[in-house]
Amino acid sequence: MTTADGPRGADGWTAAVRQRLGLGRLLPLGGPSDGAWISERAAVAVLRGAVGGPGPGPVLGKLRISVADPDGAPAPEVEPPPSALPPGPLRMEATMSAMSGLPLPAAAAELRSALLAAAGQRLGLVVEEVDLRVTELLDTPPVRPTPEPAEAREARVIRSDQAGSGSGAGAREPIRARGPGPQGTAGAAAAGVPGVVALTRVLGHAVHTGPGRVRVELATDSGHRALDVARAVRGAVAAAVEGHPSVTVLVTAVVERD
Repeated sequence: MTTADGPRGADGWTAAVRQRLGLGRLLPLGGPSDGAWISERAAVAVLRGAVGGPGPGPVLGKLRISVADPDGAPAPEVEPPPSALPPGPLRMEATMSAMSGLPLPAAAAELRSALLAAAGQRLGLVVEEVDLRVTELLDTPPVRPTPEPAEAREARVIRSDQAGSGSGAGAREPIRARGPGPQGTAGAAAAGVPGVVALTRVLGHAVHTGPGRVRVELATDSGHRALDVARAVRGAVAAAVEGHPSVTVLVTAVVERD
């Protein structure tokens, strides 16, 4: 049996590629009708940056994100990317370090609040639970890493997302879907949406098309909420492509700006 993206076995191959490139799970952005997903790698990077400020506050350790109730999650109204999680409320599981001598419940509440705020306001993730586990007590304030310059971060993120595409395109040059047909039209429409930094090709092509549907992979600017960008891309692509197809968006990276 085949699908618009190839044989059924292609889904397993895609999942293996995604793991090899470190994308992690594909997390739903918004709800069942939003048709948008984001890689766990991209989401965790944003969340880690949002809670990694200076001072003696709690330090985020390992972080994993999953669907809180997989069996009760609603079905997506838009076709998801291969192996994507269903669009139900999410659960975060994380470890943390805290300063000894300070109340641990207060430290955990501070970190939980920061994670929830960043998930909703910067990404558009619907988070239902945040499970924190203290794994270390610190005697001195933590030494936090110095952030990379914005240009270095952008080059690294885009180069990583282009890995495996076979393309020699430079990291600073956004991928554009050119040429005639729905791929070129959809790519041009998506690339022109504010907040889109580049189209990416982690799971193959930047633009995947099938009967009545289009899937676009892209990187967003951290100055725009990922879900808002995805919604705008869906509208722009549906309006631009003949037949007004159903549009799915996969955010594979969020480029931090200073």
